[in-house]
Amino acid sequence: MVQMKHKSTVAALAALVINSLPLSATAQESAQETVQETDRSATLLQDLAQADEAEAARLEREIRLEWSKSGSAAMDLLLKRGRDALEVNDTRTAIDHFTALTDHAPDFAEGWHGLAMAFYQSEQLGLTANALEHTLALNPRHFGALRGLGALFDQLGKPALAYDVYSRVLEIRPHDPDVTAALKRLETGVRGTEL
Repeated sequence: MVQMKHKSTVAALAALVINSLPLSATAQESAQETVQETDRSATLLQDLAQADEAEAARLEREIRLEWSKSGSAAMDLLLKRGRDALEVNDTRTAIDHFTALTDHAPDFAEGWHGLAMAFYQSEQLGLTANALEHTLALNPRHFGALRGLGALFDQLGKPALAYDVYSRVLEIRPHDPDVTAALKRLETGVRGTEL
């Protein structure tokens, strides 16, 4: 039963990603209206796609800071405590804090992303996929969640899905050496070799 739920969650997540990959500029604009994205984070994401490597690092910090604002001091504290627990590899405590955060603020994408990272560290891949699905439903341009999803697909032996997701990451965040290396590694298997 757990295995079946894991497969259905991954299938649903794959459908979510595949359906969101080829978004046109018009479709992206209408999708942005339904997700948790401020005008500031939308502008920063546009700038990030065009930035050089040095500027990109600064923009990413600003984007992450913007995404970390829940609008509630109590929810921000749960996010901080969950992140602090992850930093010292206390995944059980991190899961507790992020679960409380997602229970009280289910529309806060960063809480779901933190929960996904905690589940991933504790090797609970089905729950990781579920938390990533929530994150991306709320914020389809969350490059951290997309990067995690690519790694998850890669780990689960789904190279074509991993390749598509990693490609999407580079559209949003072009200066990611780990994602670039993963794409190079996956490219031959997914696209074949040129004659």
